[in-house]
Amino acid sequence: MRPQPVLRGLLTLALATAGALAAPPALAAAPAPALPAAALAAPDISLTNVKAHLTQFQSIATANGGTRRSTTAGYTASVNYVYDKLVAAGFTVVKQSCTSGCTSGAGPNVIADWPGGDANNVYMFGAHLDSVSAGPGINDNASGSSTILEIALTLAATKPSMLNHVRFGWWTDEEQGLNGSEFYANNLSATERAKIKAYFNFDMVGSKNGGYFINRITSTPGAVLKAYYDSIGVQTEENTEGAGRSDDASFNTVGVQTSGVAAGASRVKTAAQVTKWGGTQTAFDACYHSACDTTSNISDTVLDRAGDAAAYALWNLATGTPATVVWQDTFETTTGWTVNPSGTDGATTGAWERGDPADTNSGGAKQLGTTVSGTNDLVTGRLAGTAAGDYDIDGGTTSVRSPAVTLPASGAINLSLSWYLAHGSNSSNADFFRVSVVHSGGTTALFTQAGAASNRNGAWAQGTWSLSPYAGQSVRILIEAADASTASLVEAGVDDVKITVS
Repeated sequence: MRPQPVLRGLLTLALATAGALAAPPALAAAPAPALPAAALAAPDISLTNVKAHLTQFQSIATANGGTRRSTTAGYTASVNYVYDKLVAAGFTVVKQSCTSGCTSGAGPNVIADWPGGDANNVYMFGAHLDSVSAGPGINDNASGSSTILEIALTLAATKPSMLNHVRFGWWTDEEQGLNGSEFYANNLSATERAKIKAYFNFDMVGSKNGGYFINRITSTPGAVLKAYYDSIGVQTEENTEGAGRSDDASFNTVGVQTSGVAAGASRVKTAAQVTKWGGTQTAFDACYHSACDTTSNISDTVLDRAGDAAAYALWNLATGTPATVVWQDTFETTTGWTVNPSGTDGATTGAWERGDPADTNSGGAKQLGTTVSGTNDLVTGRLAGTAAGDYDIDGGTTSVRSPAVTLPASGAINLSLSWYLAHGSNSSNADFFRVSVVHSGGTTALFTQAGAASNRNGAWAQGTWSLSPYAGQSVRILIEAADASTASLVEAGVDDVKITVS
């Protein structure tokens, strides 16, 4: 983990001001896909194998001046060790040169994809591979690098059926400012960023006086990691010491949901944490950024649990038998959606329509001209007009309802769709985007994203909600969006609506 940042806030502000890959502030509130009902049980990750990787990284550092800093031969040897293991295991592996923003002479990132799974749903696991100049960096961060390497090798050895796609990243130049992961994240296209449903970061996961910290513990991916620790009776806390100081921050900046595991750095463990986890009221890692950060600077218990937590997340989110599609609409043809089905809509412009949307921009992207698939989507007024607000929603609510779909009588039934809500700073929480199901007992809201008095740029997100309570019924999906504020700019879009059963 890099030292406490000094200039990073200024850099982030400059990027946001320039509009470079800015993400809507509320994007993290969008739900990630639910855990697959048919996910396979996670294997135990071998502590012996993880520690064997640590020993190799120690040997590499010892042979190269005691360091694996990103600009040194020790880092190059670390890259080659990881790369060779992954290629031999059957991964598609790329050494990605960091051509801008990295320290001069820094080595590459290593990016590895396991074949299979839905390429539109990518779960990514990452760790920085470099150390500081002062030491070999075995806890910081050979521990994280070895953990995800062993998970990758276990995935390759067990070859589970893949529901979603899995990618791993080992980052260069983290200790100099998160530079390698920032280069990777910033060079993803908007389409590729949208495919990454969660990024999990592992940085200092074996601290000798360690705790059990989860990055963004209340986020959707954070809840998955917490569920593992809950299952073994270990209490967890939010990782406040590491906030903004490791590679998950690079993904947060571009709007990807993140979480991760850490065991603590130079901060002193509190009396309450000693009561909770054991240890002493000293630094979580007394050898943080020092020459003594060797293979002796590791807690086997903390390290072992981190590996199993990571495997739990991967196997639950990415493995299993693909669900059967009950009904799907990509809006490339007319399938019978009804606008204003109840006859009560108040919107005077921006009614839902199926079509090829035009880009609009006002302080950032508002109506998206790109769709998730194909040419068309459902959009609130597909034209652009002279001004951004010419065809946005005005005057109230616009609604659109799907044709009737008969659900299976049993099984795990889920609705998923891609969506966005965009608005200007003249919006309020009276504006909204909403997904509901119309069933035999009435209409039930599944998800609502409210507006706010702040700018929100358009960005595709994906949501998944259970329809199992309505098994055996004939249902319809109701989509609503509203401009219920005075003179506010509001746009919304929907694509790839799907109902599945597993």
